[in-house]
Amino acid sequence: MTTQSPLNVETVLAALDRQLRRDLPADARTTVVRTARLTRHVAGTPHGWSGVLWSDLDSDHLDSDHLDSAHADQVIAEVVAWFRASAGPAEWKHYHHDRPADLPRRLVAAGLAPGPDEAVMVAEAAAVPDFAPPPGVTLVAVSDEDGIAAAVRVHEMSFGGDFAWLGARMRDALTTGSMDVVLAVAADGTPVSAARTEYYPGTDFAGLWGGGTIPQWRGKGVYRALVSHRARRAQARGARYLQVDALPTSRPILERVGFTQVTTTTPYTLPEPGRT
Repeated sequence: MTTQSPLNVETVLAALDRQLRRDLPADARTTVVRTARLTRHVAGTPHGWSGVLWSDLDSDHLDSDHLDSAHADQVIAEVVAWFRASAGPAEWKHYHHDRPADLPRRLVAAGLAPGPDEAVMVAEAAAVPDFAPPPGVTLVAVSDEDGIAAAVRVHEMSFGGDFAWLGARMRDALTTGSMDVVLAVAADGTPVSAARTEYYPGTDFAGLWGGGTIPQWRGKGVYRALVSHRARRAQARGARYLQVDALPTSRPILERVGFTQVTTTTPYTLPEPGRT
């Protein structure tokens, strides 16, 4: 049975837009550049993520800094040029309630390609139930190079592709304390799933990422256990809300443990190798 969430979607979405998008604080590894129209996240390392977190290019929405159609396209073109010069992955993170309504068409016309839609899911950390991992599976915190290497391998087996960039990002974030990484390990010592939590000091949110489970261990409750484990960790660090950008495979599981979809997001990237 699906757990009913008490979330006020309008209130939570407004908080997410403000805290995680428009006004997201910078940290030791990033710079945040804000204007009246854009908030850009600029990575401080080649393997870090850069992109547009928030935008409002609607000429009728803001009273100041009038933006006509041609100016909106100019802003987009400048961002695309920045993407091309970026040393690492870069993305325009479009949320489906962003203005103007034809922004996706404009992004494609400027040379960006859309990725898969993701459901933006939110839950109160305290409302997520406790779920034990399946028999024989242990949840282990990652704290060293061996653990990082194992998490990278699990991601590659679960999602396909090269996740070396994620290992570098984990290494940086674990050093600064802005991320938790956890492995699910079978009784024979084989890592079968890996997930991480990113913390955003000064906000009410923690972000749940990854959660990739190797094919032969799917459907056994591993992912669910990782969600509840990370919920307890996030609570201990003062996070009120958990946020997940969910693909169709994980969305039903998240709904059953108390998450609610508040909007949808689509990544727009340069259609080039390595730009994911």
